[in-house]
Amino acid sequence: MVDLSFEVRAGEIFGLVGTNGAGKTTCIKCLLDLCHLDAGRIHIFGRSATAPESRRSLAYLPERFVPPRHLLGREFLHLMSRLHAVDPGLDSTRGRQREVLAALDLAPSALDEPVRHYSKGMAQKLGLAACLLAEKPLLVLDEPMSGLDPKARVLARRYLRRLRDGGATVFLSTHLLADTGDLCDRLGVLHDGAMRFVGSPACLRERFPAATLEESWIACVS
Repeated sequence: MVDLSFEVRAGEIFGLVGTNGAGKTTCIKCLLDLCHLDAGRIHIFGRSATAPESRRSLAYLPERFVPPRHLLGREFLHLMSRLHAVDPGLDSTRGRQREVLAALDLAPSALDEPVRHYSKGMAQKLGLAACLLAEKPLLVLDEPMSGLDPKARVLARRYLRRLRDGGATVFLSTHLLADTGDLCDRLGVLHDGAMRFVGSPACLRERFPAATLEESWIACVS
């Protein structure tokens, strides 16, 4: 990274946008203290990202999410709930699980199947469900729409907006501009290790006039 400075505000959906290899995943790994920072600082709700307790407030979905193949879908969600200190046996937890599965268009019967039988899209929905069920104030999602069919993408965006309206913060990365235009309150355009733009999708189109958001982004990074 050469010149990267931005803030994700509490209670917003912020999208980090860039081409493959732009540095989005590296940025997220630095946030999670999985990469060493040569310079600079990252804070999560006021705490240094290098402090393990700073990450208790977030749930994370990696870019290449692959759940343990030997587990049933239900076993994976049960395990992740326990890791996030959520009691999977509570009626409220089971109710939220039904709600989240419906929101992601994942059939409840899929939870009784081994994860190794899942398609890419089903596995992605399972990973998203685990994050949504963690009940954390911050969601860090690296390419969350990867592998999802059009219906699931619409439903996932709708649910993320509901979480935002309830006070949650979502920080996601994507190279798909269609995922940001009607979802993100603000976005950052990352290119060649530097942040080229930070603002709303509407402001991006205003600063770089074009027929579509995608063409405004191309003008921004050109």
